[in-house]
Amino acid sequence: MRTVEDRREEGPPLVKPYNHPNDALNYLPRRPLNEYAKGDIIYSGSSPALYLVAAGRVKVTSVASDGLEAIIQIVPPEGLFGTSSLVNHHGGERAVALDRVQLMAWKPAEIEQQIEREPRLGLALMEELVIASMDMEERMQAMASYKTPQRVMLSLLQLARTLGENQPDGAIRMASLTHNVIAEHVGTSREIVSSQMSHLRRLGLVRYSRKHIDVYCDAMEETLRSNGMALRTIREGTAAGRN
Repeated sequence: MRTVEDRREEGPPLVKPYNHPNDALNYLPRRPLNEYAKGDIIYSGSSPALYLVAAGRVKVTSVASDGLEAIIQIVPPEGLFGTSSLVNHHGGERAVALDRVQLMAWKPAEIEQQIEREPRLGLALMEELVIASMDMEERMQAMASYKTPQRVMLSLLQLARTLGENQPDGAIRMASLTHNVIAEHVGTSREIVSSQMSHLRRLGLVRYSRKHIDVYCDAMEETLRSNGMALRTIREGTAAGRN
């Protein structure tokens, strides 16, 4: 992976209009697009800005002092990342383009000024932080309390409801992710994820190809609950509410 200079492209963002009263996208001013190739490092260390993904997907990880990385989130189109820049967080974070991506960016000072003009932006960004923290807490609790098969299913549920879209057969479909990326999200090895994915496919809980992954979330949630895992309701504004 390599760091690149921003390649700026004027024009409207590739995002759909939002009408949710607490959605930050309603209140952020438009900015030029910055384009990154697959594998490019967007930032490493501390986030310098708040980012909106206009196209593609971005992997955000925390980096420990020994170099080990753990995925904080995988950000889909219309998603935000870099919120740590707004809370004076000085730590090891890295954001990497999983696809060719187009981003908008706002410096912290710009966000502060915009919040003064539109206080609802502050509430919407707080909601983003809370949701991300809850997802991370759910995964950390699973790592401490459950075996790898349950953790793989939980990660697939989180990824599907964040990245996917509803399908007529009841599945949620997301663009394909490598088993290595899923393993990073789970906190295990690629080999174990590959084995578990094959097992879940035999059970009819997932279908996947080189292009996409279909997750049958209702059936998977029922399987996890039958194993004693308490799950949060899929939140409004994710795949549960998409056409």
